[in-house]
Amino acid sequence: MTMTEKNLLTDNELAMIGEGSVAYFKEIDSAELRGKFPGMPDIEPGTRLWAVFAANGRPIMLTDARDAALAGVLQNDLTPVSLH
Repeated sequence: MTMTEKNLLTDNELAMIGEGSVAYFKEIDSAELRGKFPGMPDIEPGTRLWAVFAANGRPIMLTDARDAALAGVLQNDLTPVSLH
C-alpha cells in the first residue's frame, strides 16, 4: 500500500470532518434552492439568498442577509467558513 492509499478517507469520513463544530455559508440563487433545500417552494428567478450548511452539507438555514447567516452560525456555537 502506498502512502497516498493509506491516507485516503471514505466519503462518509470526509463528510464527518467538522461535524458539530463547523458550518459553511454561501450566497446562492433561487435556481440552486431546489437541489439544496428539498421541499422549498418556488421563489422568483434571480433571487439571491444566503444558505448555511453543516459540515456534511446538510442544510441548516436560509436567509436574505449575509449578517443573519453568520449570526445563525455563531448562535449555534459553530465555526463559520465562507464559501465563494
